[in-house]
Amino acid sequence: MILIEKIKEAAISVIPVMIVVWALHLTVAPMGDALYKFMIGGVLLIIGLGVFLVGAEIGIVPTGSRAGSALTRKRNLTLLLAAGFIIGFFITIAEPDVHVLAQQAKAVSPDIPQFGLVVMIASGVGLFVSVALARIVFQLSLRIMLAVFYALVFICAAFAQPGFLGIAFDAGGATTGPMTVPFIMALGIGVAAVRARSDNDDSFGLIGVASIGPILAVLVLGLFSRDASTAGDNAVIEQSASIWGHFLRYIPEVVEETGMALAPLIFLFILFKLFLFGKMRTRQIIRLVLGLTYTYLGLVCFFVGVKGGFIPAGTMLGSMLAKLDSVWIIVTVAFALGALAVCAEPAVWVLTRQVEEVSGGSIKSRIILVFLCVGVASAVALSLARLYYGFSLWAFLLPGYIVALAMTLICPPLFTAIAFDSGGVASGPLASTFILSFTLGAAHEFGNMSALDAFGAIALIAMTPLIAIQILGIIFKLRMRGAKR
Repeated sequence: MILIEKIKEAAISVIPVMIVVWALHLTVAPMGDALYKFMIGGVLLIIGLGVFLVGAEIGIVPTGSRAGSALTRKRNLTLLLAAGFIIGFFITIAEPDVHVLAQQAKAVSPDIPQFGLVVMIASGVGLFVSVALARIVFQLSLRIMLAVFYALVFICAAFAQPGFLGIAFDAGGATTGPMTVPFIMALGIGVAAVRARSDNDDSFGLIGVASIGPILAVLVLGLFSRDASTAGDNAVIEQSASIWGHFLRYIPEVVEETGMALAPLIFLFILFKLFLFGKMRTRQIIRLVLGLTYTYLGLVCFFVGVKGGFIPAGTMLGSMLAKLDSVWIIVTVAFALGALAVCAEPAVWVLTRQVEEVSGGSIKSRIILVFLCVGVASAVALSLARLYYGFSLWAFLLPGYIVALAMTLICPPLFTAIAFDSGGVASGPLASTFILSFTLGAAHEFGNMSALDAFGAIALIAMTPLIAIQILGIIFKLRMRGAKR
């Protein structure tokens, strides 16, 4: 049964993180009741993610692929680009990772409007989904497009309020989560499949381009906003009468928030049915309704687990490890959590399988996964080292992106497209919940910078795969040359 398979897939992803946290609890960071809340939250996360993935597979992904194919067959560029914006906007509004990031930003800085931040991120994604679709239609160079838009990103970052820098780059990673990635990738594959003279490069790169939009959007918000102030002192973990009461009190707000997030997506699918798909079989309609139902129930369960267990426990664990005042301990733990987190991202497995299929098996999914693990683990370790020593995020982002963009000149185009897709894919639910709260908790204890300056962990997680996968591409290119000789 597909539900059992997806829950098993989610369990294999999340349980290793739970084991590491349990081991830390027994050794250097006793967490008390927070551990039990974390474990219950982990179970809810597994169930929620499994149910959500079933909904995505039977309802959302097929609809995205069908929409991409139908829009392309219309042979109307204006319609395709307008639909790309609308789809990108609505699918991001429904993305759980975006709401988690906005809540985290609001928690540390009340001056940042939570809903306004979500709308800006969604607008950026919508705009750049249109740009990415235009690239496929006109066969534009991905390398040139990335260089131009990232140059614009860093120009805006130089003038935006400093407090928005980390949030902007974190938004670029958080927006490509379990809702956005399957739908947008299916949309892009649908367009590339219909377009004449399509090649493998067109099947990838859409996520990489779409990830630029939210970064620019939040930086634009930072250009026209006064610098956000931080809240005084954030509680590491909230107490409640009982463990079960702690989770039950989140249900009403999560039910409402999830319903508001999915409502635009339902409206979008109704528009597809009326104006794009034409007559649909009863079986297709039933699968779509079931998919949306599973998606809703999965997201409710996911958010209750995240809010009640993962975020407070991650904050507490980061704070407790930081109090040990040992950079080696916290960096080692961060490296291990980063490696486990990337293996826990469902979208990573989707991407690696697609790469193996599109490449005809010449690029093995496990090889890409190894390089992604090393890249993301290094990113989380670097993020904690940055917080410990008080380094600016600029010291990592600017040289990192310069190297990544320079590598596009010698890396095979297919690997460049995969690399920039994987940058967004690697930063999913665990990065936006547990890893981010872990780094914020540690930053609070280090005291070297404000809470807003502590944002940036997701940004580094999204950046390091750009370099790691392109290194793999260059190695692949050299081995192919050697084989030909």
